[in-house]
Amino acid sequence: MRLLIVDDDQVFRDELSDLLSEEGHAVQTASSVPKAIPLLEHEEFEVLLTDLRMPRQGGLELVRIARERWPRMYVVVITGYATVETAVEAMKHGAFDYIQKPFQTSRIRKVLQTIQEDQAFRGAQGPATDPETLLRQWAKRSDRAILFIGEASPARPVPGVTFAPLDPQNPYRIREEVQLFASAHPNPFVLISGVDRLLTLHRLDEVLELVGTIRGLLDGKGALALGLDSRAVPASSLLALRACVASRNVQSTVEGFANPIRRAVIRRLGLGPCSFTELLRAVDIEDSPKLSFHLHRLEEAGLIAHPAETYGLTDKGRAALELLQQLDSLGAGTLDGDNVFVTA
Repeated sequence: MRLLIVDDDQVFRDELSDLLSEEGHAVQTASSVPKAIPLLEHEEFEVLLTDLRMPRQGGLELVRIARERWPRMYVVVITGYATVETAVEAMKHGAFDYIQKPFQTSRIRKVLQTIQEDQAFRGAQGPATDPETLLRQWAKRSDRAILFIGEASPARPVPGVTFAPLDPQNPYRIREEVQLFASAHPNPFVLISGVDRLLTLHRLDEVLELVGTIRGLLDGKGALALGLDSRAVPASSLLALRACVASRNVQSTVEGFANPIRRAVIRRLGLGPCSFTELLRAVDIEDSPKLSFHLHRLEEAGLIAHPAETYGLTDKGRAALELLQQLDSLGAGTLDGDNVFVTA
């Protein structure tokens, strides 16, 4: 992965850089927040590792800036001075994880492995798929009517496909096109390409509301596929879109399992109630405050309950587990039905 290390301790910075470079990562370093910002503005990094306590501007301020300006990037806080409470505060502001100095090499490897697993979960759709290729696959495998909404019609006509131009400025026109098509055809396929253009002009919650409405129009009748350029869409937005295609009423649930530790907790509790200690072992972390933070977020989302000595799933939590299983299916690479696929 492409990593940026920000720490005012040159010895630590160089040692960590050498370690991660030997692991095969592309690593750059900065000694302060002011020196990190230009690097972030001119290059794309997948992971930012930052100390919390630095002169002039601290790492917590960098966390806030990074989450606002580069939401696709994972932020990991590394600190030897700040308290655990401050590190947890960084997570409240959007840091993905934290590690305390001095740390074992295995811990940083574990965090980076978890990030790679999270990337796979959020964006797993197989290789980039050309919308026209998918249209031809659908037309070949089925005699169902197909509505294609995109920025340009297929270069060569595809039998059974009705084309409607995508108007990113007017998302309600998309809904109207689907509504008319669904009312005229008993079992339609609908493919909407260029969803990333919608996200550049409209808030995520507005796009999710549109997708949820379209999903409702097709419930029990047909399939919906969304195509987008994943390079132009934050990973969190891609996850939310996948969840929305899988189920209509999911917005309040997505944040609950936005972190892989929370997903691991939900999956473990799907096997039955268990104690805090059992959950520590199940999610493979040694930091009690970190697990407490994620359990609190799950309780806030209404996905788990802690009435006594054990934690268990609520009804909403069981629905979230089912949704996770649906998302796993969406990420399996099949393009035969409901899906969110990447075009680049």
